[in-house]
Amino acid sequence: MTDKNTVWTTNCGAGLLLAFSLVAMCNLNGCKKAAEEVPKPEVTVQAVHPERGSITEEISADAILAPVAQAAILPKITAPVKKFYVQRGSHVSAGQLVATLENRDLAAAAADNAGAYSAAKGAYTTATETTVPEDATKARLDLAQAKATLDLDNQIVKSREQLFAQGAIPGRDLDTAKATAVQAQATYDLAQQQYEAVKRSGSTASLVSANGTLESAKGKYMGAEAQLSYTNIRTPISGMVTERPLFPGETAAAGAPIVTVMDTSVMLAKVHVAQVQAQHLKIGADAELSVPGMDEPINAKVSLVSPALDAGSTTVEVWLKTPNKDGRLKAGMTLHVTIKGRAVKDAMLVPTEAIQRSSEGAGKIVMVIASDGTAKKRTVMTGIQTPEYTQILTGLKAEDTVITGGGYGLDDGTKVKIGPAEKKEDDDAKPGADADKGTAGEKGGADEKGATAKKEDGKE
Repeated sequence: MTDKNTVWTTNCGAGLLLAFSLVAMCNLNGCKKAAEEVPKPEVTVQAVHPERGSITEEISADAILAPVAQAAILPKITAPVKKFYVQRGSHVSAGQLVATLENRDLAAAAADNAGAYSAAKGAYTTATETTVPEDATKARLDLAQAKATLDLDNQIVKSREQLFAQGAIPGRDLDTAKATAVQAQATYDLAQQQYEAVKRSGSTASLVSANGTLESAKGKYMGAEAQLSYTNIRTPISGMVTERPLFPGETAAAGAPIVTVMDTSVMLAKVHVAQVQAQHLKIGADAELSVPGMDEPINAKVSLVSPALDAGSTTVEVWLKTPNKDGRLKAGMTLHVTIKGRAVKDAMLVPTEAIQRSSEGAGKIVMVIASDGTAKKRTVMTGIQTPEYTQILTGLKAEDTVITGGGYGLDDGTKVKIGPAEKKEDDDAKPGADADKGTAGEKGGADEKGATAKKEDGKE
């Protein structure tokens, strides 16, 4: 009995071992086959073909608003403020009187110099109309008398030469007439020299002296008038008063602003852009200003592209001009500007979201769908880029299919299919779905384990 039990137990153990070995081999072969038969997962992406069209470069940067004209009015003299004619916020016109300084001492000095100038004019009139003409008249009369005497003596010489030739007079009378004519000629030459000397000295020395005195008095008078005029402060431009730091009675220092006027009818947005972008900007190019607190952008035009680089930032300063008739824009406001740069027609365009940075360098790539339905990296050279589209210079063909969504981080050879983007909102709207699935799975697993246990119990 014992030997039979022993043999039966041995045979049972060998059979069970063989059965378990067969089951293990079957399970191993089944797992390998299942692993070989599992297909690779396909990634859903969105894709488009490159299209042809026009694209305009958009240069975006932050800017500061400034008035088209500004004047910080500085007094040239130091004096107390007598009266202000404007307040902060007042509108003024060019040449308008805005303030007056105390000027009684300067007014007295101007009156004194005005009197001295009048006296100098009277002295100049006396010098030019009496002394100088008297000397010149005497010299002119002496010259005329000497000329008349010379002409008379020359006539006497001619008549006596005729009488001497006829034998009517002795030669002694002819010689006397000739000697008299020679003396008359000498007297005439001396009178002529005297006249020229008086003429020169009278019109230069005396007149220069009198004129110098007059000009000196005139200069002092004009200087006093200028000092007096400096007490009337006028604005050189039209605009609005933005600063008035003093009050009447306070002393205005020379060189310190007493009133600041800004012309805000037109505003300038001053922005710094890279020199590469500035190369293609032109005067009159369109731009938009985005001002915080304003719903709609404001149109502007490029009015200046600086001819020199900023030494500190190596950028180019660009001015954008925009009208400000309603006064909404204030000097000193910060805003964001978008400038329309160069435009290219018939360019190859892809959505900007399709452009990726290459992990192997500084270049850029796009993911395209190959003919076998796999994703492939393609190195491209880009041109103008806007938030919506990017110009492709090289690297793509019109028939290529470019992945625009779902392609970030894909490896070469990844199987893809074109389809709509997954809606994350629907998943987020059911936060308990995954938990319910997990709970159900756990319950199913538990039931399965319970069923297996029951079957094993039944076998036992």
